[in-house]
Amino acid sequence: MNIIKGKNVFTGEAVAVTLENDHIARMEPCDSSSDLPYISPGFLDMQVNGYHGVDYSLDDLEEEQISSLVRNLAKSGTTRHVPTFVSMPHERLLRNIRILRQAIRRSPLLKLSIAGLHIEGPFISKEDGPRGVHDPKFVRDSDFSLFEQWQEAAEGTIRYITLAPELEGALDFICRAAASGVKVSIGHTGASPDKIREAIAAGATLSTHLGNGSHTTVPRLRNYIWEQLAADELTAGIICDGYHLPPAVVRVFARAKGLENLILVSDVALLGGFDPGLYKWGNLDVQVFEDGHLGLPGTSILAGAAHLLNWDIARFIEFTGHSLPETIGLCTENPVRFLGLADVPKNFLKEGEMTNICVFGYQPKIDRLHIVRTQLGDHVLFN
Repeated sequence: MNIIKGKNVFTGEAVAVTLENDHIARMEPCDSSSDLPYISPGFLDMQVNGYHGVDYSLDDLEEEQISSLVRNLAKSGTTRHVPTFVSMPHERLLRNIRILRQAIRRSPLLKLSIAGLHIEGPFISKEDGPRGVHDPKFVRDSDFSLFEQWQEAAEGTIRYITLAPELEGALDFICRAAASGVKVSIGHTGASPDKIREAIAAGATLSTHLGNGSHTTVPRLRNYIWEQLAADELTAGIICDGYHLPPAVVRVFARAKGLENLILVSDVALLGGFDPGLYKWGNLDVQVFEDGHLGLPGTSILAGAAHLLNWDIARFIEFTGHSLPETIGLCTENPVRFLGLADVPKNFLKEGEMTNICVFGYQPKIDRLHIVRTQLGDHVLFN
């Protein structure tokens, strides 16, 4: 039995949470003090490519790396995540999906912490800009028969797929994927506004890292960013690290979408968490800067994301003026609801529920939440 005291992040109430084995046995009011940490649901990151030397898309992925990745993410308050597989050779994708599924079967921790899979590419724009850093050798038109092979390898656990709706066969693909229960996200696209609307009508419900994976310049009024931003049918994932989107853009996105239709994602990659310096990432020379962000040396071009949700939460509060509890919902309640997970969002912190908590300190204008403890089920991931 373990007792944790803190302030419920959603209510501000000082509570003593009694944990027994893998569940919350009791939640009782306790004496308040100014130095009590916050108690929150563990964060759910819907877009994780990799972190600290591990990457789901590389050809040397091994089972042991995935458990290490989960524990490293937990230092940021993230207890669950959705592995993201980017454009790569078909056989490598099948191999890596099977490695992940085998690791999940063997590990009770991974079974709890992996909230499904995300396939980002190869069905994306071939154009420079919208393609992002995806290897152009592997980008191709949509093919539902390939997706069926991936889903079979994933044992039905692919939760969503990112694609560009302007590709040959994309609209039919969206219809078939949505009918099968898989969410479809618009991303890495150069589509016309009309094509965006057609994708929504076909069943697309998400924007992948809205504003990124795009041209450096777009038509000022009629473009794929405005069209997605205006669509109430689309939830938007955003990378709020202060590098991928300027503060003013984050404010506008939040106002246009409303908090209920916004999800914070890290989109973190292999070099996230590394010390500052120059590294080789595939064929690219990538610099980890002193402030932690990734870029191509001597340029202003980003090379993926490096910060985690405890950093992004603090930036969103700073940029928008929204409260801590409102912002926490963007990486707890909202992704759970979007993915259709079994959890009832408001019951994250409730007697009888499985333990899924993050304990942290926060003061306005700090660079990130200070994580004290994360626990998922009976697994203490960070303390």
